[in-house]
Amino acid sequence: MHKVLMKGNEALGEAAIKAGCRHFFGYPITPQNEVPEYFARRMPEVGGVFLQAESEIAAINMVYGASSAGARVMTSSSSPGISLKQEGISYLAAAELPCVIVNIMRGGPGLGGIQAAQSDYFQATKGGGNGDYRLIVYAPASIQELVDMTMKAFDTADKYRNPVMILGDGVLGQMMEPVEFREFPFPNLSMKPWACTGRKKYRPQNIINSLYLDAEVLENHNFALFNKYNTISRNEKAAEAYMTTDAEIILAAYGTTARIVKAAMNLARDKGIKAGMVRPLTLWPFPDDYVRESLSKNTKAVLTVEMSMGQMVEDVQLAVNGRVPIHFYGRVGGMIPDVKAVYHEICRIAGKTNELPEQKTRGIRYSIEGGIRTNG
Repeated sequence: MHKVLMKGNEALGEAAIKAGCRHFFGYPITPQNEVPEYFARRMPEVGGVFLQAESEIAAINMVYGASSAGARVMTSSSSPGISLKQEGISYLAAAELPCVIVNIMRGGPGLGGIQAAQSDYFQATKGGGNGDYRLIVYAPASIQELVDMTMKAFDTADKYRNPVMILGDGVLGQMMEPVEFREFPFPNLSMKPWACTGRKKYRPQNIINSLYLDAEVLENHNFALFNKYNTISRNEKAAEAYMTTDAEIILAAYGTTARIVKAAMNLARDKGIKAGMVRPLTLWPFPDDYVRESLSKNTKAVLTVEMSMGQMVEDVQLAVNGRVPIHFYGRVGGMIPDVKAVYHEICRIAGKTNELPEQKTRGIRYSIEGGIRTNG
């Protein structure tokens, strides 16, 4: 294998093709426009189908149709576009249809702006559509991880017959890094006996549906989904722990923000502050046990850093379960935390003097101790 320099949006497109994706339906929206552009060029070269739908709503329902026929299929969008797809995503989860959905997040709420953000965490992990359902959600922090997680997402979706979301952001989609594409065995797409491929004599009729008018039947279907989600939660949690063994302050961050946080905690280490980091690789299932296990007898506090008003911090709070205080620092609206600002927060929590030149940095910060939130 050799490395090639690629933009994030284009790299994930190539990763999907190498994973056997031959159907893409989408609609343009910044900052993910290079994804459909890449598929528009590459899909004809590999005998696949690219279609720019008339809307995000149409695109997600085309995904429903292709997945029902057993195809490996993908769609992508950015924040408000993903909002428009939510009804279809709920249908996909209810009908147990595997697919990959990419959200290259931008600032919100509403149309917001086109700069990077992480304010779609609730939408992705708590369910943006109706009903009791879950998406498996991956959170890459580099272009290589974006490639690897995209390829893995198709297998995971097929394994559990469930939609999988790649939650990136505008920085990850637009930046360029060297990547390599591992060998990926082309999937045997005929191994989907549930798919609607035309009735054969050797099997009963297949029906793909999310409508259950009998309340007891619908309840049993929800019970079955719940059991599947429990299995996913047991098997698919993943996180990276970095220098947490002796850490007095644990930083929690995901995606692009984790790169900034890692630089800040290394700076803190250089200044004698024992800081470590835990980085969720899956946002759902959330790696709560990884967060708990990162806390040592020396840990005095957890600092969660996000490009949001603090959405992941709620899951961190549940994982920590009151063992130590939790602090939060975030930027929103497309603003990105910088290394010096995060380092300043580490110093503040550690009770150390910030040796770097004083900066006037904006951001939201608060603390949670004993279940009580204090702004500051």
